[in-house]
Amino acid sequence: MEVGAEGFARCLPHLRRRILRAAFVALDMEFTGLHSTSLQNNEPSLFDSPAERYMKARQSVQRFTLVQLGKCCSDGKYVVHSYNFFLFPSTLGMRDVEFTLSASSIQFLSHYGFDYNKFLKDGIPYMNEVQEKILRQHLLAGTWKVCSSNNADRDVLKKAIDEVTSWIVAAKEEDTMILQDLNGYHMLEIQLVLRQALENVWTEPLGDKKVMVKKVSPEHRQLLENSPYDYCQKKLILLSARGFTSLFQILVKAKKPLVGHNMLMDLMHLHDKFYRPLPESYEEFKRNIHNLFPVIIDTKTVTKFVRKKCLFPQVSSLLEAYTVLCSSNLNPKGPPCPVIALASGCSRYAEKKCPHEAGYDAFLCGSVLLMSAHLLLCKSTDGAVEADPSFSQYLTVLAEHVNKVNFIRGGVSSINFSGEDAPCHHPPALVVHVRGWPGLTEREIYQEFKALCRFDVRRLSKNQFILLSNKYKHVRLVLRDYRHHPHLQVSVYRHWRHSPSVNCLLQ
Repeated sequence: MEVGAEGFARCLPHLRRRILRAAFVALDMEFTGLHSTSLQNNEPSLFDSPAERYMKARQSVQRFTLVQLGKCCSDGKYVVHSYNFFLFPSTLGMRDVEFTLSASSIQFLSHYGFDYNKFLKDGIPYMNEVQEKILRQHLLAGTWKVCSSNNADRDVLKKAIDEVTSWIVAAKEEDTMILQDLNGYHMLEIQLVLRQALENVWTEPLGDKKVMVKKVSPEHRQLLENSPYDYCQKKLILLSARGFTSLFQILVKAKKPLVGHNMLMDLMHLHDKFYRPLPESYEEFKRNIHNLFPVIIDTKTVTKFVRKKCLFPQVSSLLEAYTVLCSSNLNPKGPPCPVIALASGCSRYAEKKCPHEAGYDAFLCGSVLLMSAHLLLCKSTDGAVEADPSFSQYLTVLAEHVNKVNFIRGGVSSINFSGEDAPCHHPPALVVHVRGWPGLTEREIYQEFKALCRFDVRRLSKNQFILLSNKYKHVRLVLRDYRHHPHLQVSVYRHWRHSPSVNCLLQ
C-alpha cells in the first residue's frame, strides 16, 4: 500500500493499530546516496574499527536523505501488511534542509522505477527532536516561516496568493472567496502563507480540497486567532510539520522487534532524521538505538548463520535469499513454514517482484526472517515442531542473533547493540616490503594487486604496506605469485616483527 503526504494523516490511526497488533515490524529504506565520495578516505575498509566506520557513515548520513521507507507489519497469524512511504524533509521552520544527491544512487533507483515526482510532490514531511524544538520556539515567538513548498509546486502557492491579492483590493469586510482543488499539505501551507502575507484576511478549510478566504479587520483577525476553533493552531502546525516522525514515535513506544537487512545505515538514518542528530560517540549511538529499539534482528546476520547450518547457497541480495528460502527443499523432514499471506491492500507484491521498492523489500525482509527462523527451529528440535509455531518460539531460536547488525567489510563481523562487539576472524594480514620502486603510494599498491584479487591497503612505513583481505584463497594466491617478485616482497604480517612501534622499542 502506497502512502504519501496527502493521505498520511488519515492513515495514521490505522497504521498505529497495525503496529500495536504486530508480532514484529520490518523496515527498509532508500536514500539519495550511500557513501559520500567527496569526503577523503570515506570508503569502507577492512581496517575500519566499528567506531571508525561509524564516523565515516555519520558524515554520509548527514549529507544524504531518505526518499522512501517501507514498513511491513506481521500479526501472530503471519498476515502481512506492507506499506510504502514517500518522504521529504519538512520545510516548515527557520532553516531550509539541504541534502546531497549521488548520481549513481539516483540512476540506480530510476532503473528500478522509482517515482521522483511522488518524492518531491507528495513526500511526507519529517523532522527530528532538535528541529521540532526550534520550530516550536519560533511558533511561540511568531517568527516561523515556510522555507519552500515540499508538497506543492511553488506555482500553486503563487497562483493562490495572486488570486487573493487581486480579489482583496475591491472586497469589503466579511466578503469571502474560495480557493479550490488543493491537495494534501497545500491546505495548510496556503493558509499559513496568506495569513503571514496579509493582515486583513482570515482562512478556513472547507472539506478536503477547498479553503475559504475572508476579508476581516485586524481587530477581528486577532479575535479569530485566539479562538480554539482555529485550524492553523500552533499545535496543528507542529503536528503537520512533524509528519512521519509521529509514526516513528509510535514505533518507538510500541517496542516491537525491529527487523531489517544490512540495517546499520537504516538505523543511523532513523536516529538522525527522526530522533536526534547523530552523536559523535559511537558508543552513545549504540546506547540510543538500544533504548529506542530493544530488540533488533538483522536478516543478513541470520542468513549468514543459516548458510553455515543448512545447505544454503551463497546469495548476494535479499531477493536471492527470499527466492532460495521459497524454492529450495532445505527442510524435507520438518513441517512446512506457516503460510505468509499478504493482506488484500498489499496483494500487488504477491503478483509482481518490485526489488528496491522499500515496501517490497520490507516484505521480503519479514518473510526471510520467518522462513529462516522456522528452518532453525526445525533444526534445533530435529523436526519436532508444531504445525503453527508462535513468533515467541522463533525469537527463542534467534536469541543469539538479536541486536547483532551485520558489519560489511570491517574489523568485526557484527555490531552488538546490547553488548561488546566481537572481533572478526579475518585471514592473516600481509606486509609488502618495497625495494627499488621509490615513491609508491597506497593507490598504486592497490592497483598492482587488483588484477589478481581484492585487498585493502594501508601504509605501514616509508617502504612497507599492509594488505587485508576477507578471503583466504586471495592471501594464498598472493603469497604464491609474488614469491620471486623483483620489487615487492610479500610475507605474513607479524606484529612483533613489523610494527613500527615495536621496532622503535627494540632499537
